[in-house]
Amino acid sequence: MRKLLHLTSSLFDAHGKQGVSTQLSHELIAGLTAADASLQVQARDFAQTPIPYLDNAWLGALFTPAEERSEEQAQKVAFSDALIAELKAADVLVLGVPTYNFSVPAMLRSWADHVARAGVTFKYTDKGAVGLAGTKKVYGVIASGGIHEEGGSDHVRPWLRTFLGFIGLTDVEFVVAGGLNMGESARAEGLQKARNQIAALLAAAKE
Repeated sequence: MRKLLHLTSSLFDAHGKQGVSTQLSHELIAGLTAADASLQVQARDFAQTPIPYLDNAWLGALFTPAEERSEEQAQKVAFSDALIAELKAADVLVLGVPTYNFSVPAMLRSWADHVARAGVTFKYTDKGAVGLAGTKKVYGVIASGGIHEEGGSDHVRPWLRTFLGFIGLTDVEFVVAGGLNMGESARAEGLQKARNQIAALLAAAKE
């Protein structure tokens, strides 16, 4: 079986509701699994299982030798280890990413802080950083209330490309639904464009 890791980071993913980035990422995954029955989906919903911030106590736990860790420290390291294991085991990574104040949600950034570990998901060499997270296809499904372009007010795609590339994930495709809070017409157009992008990606995946 091949594994697909689905990360959703919308604040709206609670009480039976879903953010647009989550809805569209589910649509993408439905197409991917229909085309490849071997894909086993593992979901991590940040609204249901929040990602704690990497603070001084957490860093202390990570830097403490395993045999010297307290029970609390061992639990902290085990949580970070689990996030890394999920990522490294995945063959496909799908990220549902709403745009909050021109960037990614805080808990997605926190997830990145947990999984970026020297010697495990990246290493430094005399020629720079080398990613160790493995080879996998990545899809970023982005939703935003306004319309943002790369090189301008969109800091989501550049940040994702930079971070994912840092840990070795360079095969990245984006689906973008923009203008969702700019009126009914703009919302409908933004959703249709995103669904057209999903259809194109699914067609390419079958080739």
